[in-house]
Amino acid sequence: MTLFEWFIFFLAVQVVHFLGTWKLYQKAGRKPWEAGVPIYNAVVLMRIINRPRWWTLLLFIPIVNLIMFPVVWVETLRSFGKTSTTDTLLGIFTLGLYIYYINYTQDVDYRPERELKAKSKSGDTVSSLLFAIVVATIVHTYVIQPFTIPTSSLEKTLLVGDFLFVSKFHYGARTPMTTVAAPMIHDSVPLTKQKSYLKWPQLPYFRLPGFENVEKNDIVVFNWPVDSIGFRNYSAGVHKKPIDKKSNYVKRCVGTPGDSLSIKDGKIYVNGKKLILSDRAKPQYSYTVVTDGNALNDMYLQNELEITDQYGRTAKDTYIFKALTEESANKLKANSRVVSVTRNKYETGGGEIFPYTKNWSVDNMGSIYIPEAGKTVKLDTESLPFYKAIITDYENNDLQVNGDEIRINGKITDSYTFRYNYYWMMGDNRHNSEDSRFWGYVPETHIVGKPVFIWMSLDKNNKPRWDRFFTTVGGDGEPVSYLKYFLIALALWFGFDYFRKKKKKENA
Repeated sequence: MTLFEWFIFFLAVQVVHFLGTWKLYQKAGRKPWEAGVPIYNAVVLMRIINRPRWWTLLLFIPIVNLIMFPVVWVETLRSFGKTSTTDTLLGIFTLGLYIYYINYTQDVDYRPERELKAKSKSGDTVSSLLFAIVVATIVHTYVIQPFTIPTSSLEKTLLVGDFLFVSKFHYGARTPMTTVAAPMIHDSVPLTKQKSYLKWPQLPYFRLPGFENVEKNDIVVFNWPVDSIGFRNYSAGVHKKPIDKKSNYVKRCVGTPGDSLSIKDGKIYVNGKKLILSDRAKPQYSYTVVTDGNALNDMYLQNELEITDQYGRTAKDTYIFKALTEESANKLKANSRVVSVTRNKYETGGGEIFPYTKNWSVDNMGSIYIPEAGKTVKLDTESLPFYKAIITDYENNDLQVNGDEIRINGKITDSYTFRYNYYWMMGDNRHNSEDSRFWGYVPETHIVGKPVFIWMSLDKNNKPRWDRFFTTVGGDGEPVSYLKYFLIALALWFGFDYFRKKKKKENA
């Protein structure tokens, strides 16, 4: 939906609210017109139902408002004496329209001094649960979100089984675009695998101010632009799933808006200079290892390199390692039973590498311009494949190509000005990462947040990796665990809480 369409929708909601509540406002000693003034009517309603005015803000926060609307409907009914279970159910299951019936057909009395606390234990439990869900949803959406590492594309820096806290405020929290969805559930309901959202209505993209920009070397969580599983011909286009419901991915940003990027022999060059990676980045490549025939067994390899499930045999004494750092490769080369260690190199990609019109590979591609908001590029049949998805899928224009003629929104053009910033994301596991080399740019609209903390880590056997608990994701040098400090703080809190409650009980 466009901003204008949302404005019309918002006005329609205000009209619906006015028509269904103006008499109730009047019975509460307010003016009927107050029910029809946007935002102000919500502030007045909070005073009518004797709830804090800051609840008004919750009514305008996407997803949170889905919880708050039923609460306000029920509170409104109870403020006018409709307190039975039947009234509550009718208020909820008619989506508040039961209030219309009360407004026009019932001679109700306003109860300004009604008891706000739930009369039953179950009612109190439900109220506490709803409040907890509201708070958790706000934190999850706008502050910090838990995330799990599912693949080895950032191996050595982030491991499969790492559980992260992802900051939403570093780059600025993106407000939800999908307005009707289950709180704190991504794209499907657990167990049932049913969609957890409705595609309509959709809010336009908006991001709150952050205190830093996405920089080269940042590890970033984003919504996967193509949203599909496994390698495919990505030139077929982007799946029309809502942006904020596309699969979450985590990669390293290696190119920012305005950069010119290329890959030569597996090394990344930005603006003509080799990209210097951070201390914790450990690029890996696949290698072929040939032994001398003395049966270099699997257990020996595991002990030598301290890795598991990273290689396989192609012949009696030939091994293919999926992901070795240069340090590990040199360690193998120094072994007396190893004849050769050769990094596998890919000269061509068979048309599967972005933009699908070049004979590029995962090791050699570019140069590629990374679009910057407000900048203009020349468009022709040679450059169009680089920007086609941007024009049509990410910035929602109508594109028509007839021979050498390019039309955008019906007008013949030979240039295009970008609306958003774009980024180039890659995994450190260079030969085992599905990243921008296969599907192109990541729009700023798809940026979710910045991983800041590993709060738990489990290996493939679900055994804890204690040295990774409560370690930071960024920074230089080896990761340091802050687990003991967390446990000390937790013990101090429980001790303080115990003595506080004990003292309170003694004074009672």
